Amino acid sequence: MTARLKVGVIGVGYLGRFHAEKYGARPEVELLGVADLSRPRAQEVAQALNTQAFSDYRRLISRVDAVSVAVPTTQHFAVVRDCLEGGCQVLVEKPLSVTVAEADELVRLARKHGRILMVGHLERFNSAMEELKKRVTQPRFIESHRLAFYKERGTDVDVVLDLMIHDLDHVLSLVSSPVAEIRAAGVSVLTDRIDLANVRLEFANGCIANLTASRMSLKSMRRFRLFQKEAYLAVDFEGRELTVAFRKEGAIGPVPGVALEIKHYPPEDVLLKEISNFLRAVQKQEEPVVTGEAGRDALNLAMEIMAAMKTAKV
Repeated sequence: MTARLKVGVIGVGYLGRFHAEKYGARPEVELLGVADLSRPRAQEVAQALNTQAFSDYRRLISRVDAVSVAVPTTQHFAVVRDCLEGGCQVLVEKPLSVTVAEADELVRLARKHGRILMVGHLERFNSAMEELKKRVTQPRFIESHRLAFYKERGTDVDVVLDLMIHDLDHVLSLVSSPVAEIRAAGVSVLTDRIDLANVRLEFANGCIANLTASRMSLKSMRRFRLFQKEAYLAVDFEGRELTVAFRKEGAIGPVPGVALEIKHYPPEDVLLKEISNFLRAVQKQEEPVVTGEAGRDALNLAMEIMAAMKTAKV
């Protein structure tokens, strides 16, 4: 009988607790412990999931094979570094780190020590987006809107790192060409950081991406649209819907010669899908869907966008 994988979770606040619950329900996993600077919080989660509580994560990483890291972004570098050097495979919440230099170092350490480093860009596992990516050939124009109500959680970073980075990751995974030009603007509203941002990316192959992110909206919206030769594809993340329009001779519909396909997806546990991919990568020693390099690239583009905002006239 194969020994169960020993796993821990570092940081069991809002997101980390969900990670711990998913691991705790997996038969091939032994949730050996959870760690948090708040001892009462660690004890509460540990008691609920019948595991051990640690206030010092370093005592946990010496006992496990793999960890999820869900501490505040500013702590990612130090914690993930210690985990990689301590022999752990790592799934870390996005963004990978605060600076590109830190991200580069974490990627280097993972390669040096032969560890899995996966970044939690959760929406890669949305079924509608997974299907969209199967149908993409060569994108010519991409547009995304990610609007959210104001919440205190996540405001330790700009909205580009908090929300837009999801769509930056999607765009980079779809467009096989370097970014040639960035035009960006952003404003602060309720925090001292950028709360609303818009960016226009032009790629070397001519593809254009126009992305908007806001955490100051009165309504919630998460939509992603892509245009390519003879086809239009759109994902409504909240409505769990994929719309595809494509040229088809003889098709009868709103536009003659254009077939329209709309697919609806049932509610799904995308975090469970993400964690399942991480566990498979660890067990099979294969690349996860979102590698450390992919997380680094999304962070790098986000930082370039924020730098461009500083020189833009709003």
